[in-house]
Amino acid sequence: MSKLAALDQLLEQYQQLSYHSDPILKQRLHDAQDWLKIRIQHTHHALFNQPEYQLMAKYFINRLYGGPEFDDLAIQIERLLKYAHKAEKMIPENAIKTGLKSVGLAVLAMQLDEAVAAQLLKDYPANQAIDDEMMRLTLIKLDQKQARYQQLQLLDDLGVALDKYMRSFIMYAAFKMCKGTAAKYHFELMYDFIGEGFVAMKPMKSAEKFIHEFTLKEREIVEKVHSGQAYPFR
Repeated sequence: MSKLAALDQLLEQYQQLSYHSDPILKQRLHDAQDWLKIRIQHTHHALFNQPEYQLMAKYFINRLYGGPEFDDLAIQIERLLKYAHKAEKMIPENAIKTGLKSVGLAVLAMQLDEAVAAQLLKDYPANQAIDDEMMRLTLIKLDQKQARYQQLQLLDDLGVALDKYMRSFIMYAAFKMCKGTAAKYHFELMYDFIGEGFVAMKPMKSAEKFIHEFTLKEREIVEKVHSGQAYPFR
């Protein structure tokens, strides 16, 4: 069985999202994701601005929390699956495993955020600027508590995998050697998606520690939202 079979399943989940055929929902999804990214940057300002964590913070915001950037990547993933045997030869197995975790997190973020966007469209005008109170009420109505906890657990698992598999000099050297092959077959976006994880790891002593600090605070916010606190994001 192909090591990339799980990637095929993730792509299918992504393709089933409703926003692909609904431009109004797509715009609201991007609005919701923009709000979330700003909120995350504000919440984790002290953590994200530590010099050793700045690259990983950007990876989080741009790669793991969805957004328009993922649409282009998904197109390349679909094409890459047609050449799975070549991809498996040129990308180290542990890099594939870690990349799958990252892609899985991005797809899950899109699924959760699309539900938020759809609920916002039901309750508010499509052009109304999203504020904290709108988002608080929407999250309570959707009751995504357990799904958000699952998302954070998957993030913790990614932190362990990054430390375990992506710190090897041999692994990184092997991955760099694949760059020419990736360009030859036009898999640059997928290569960059994994490669940015390598680069973000370099200044850090531990990805697991960084992600644990991030998820700890995010769990506090999830709990505040669903326990009815008036200002959970502050």
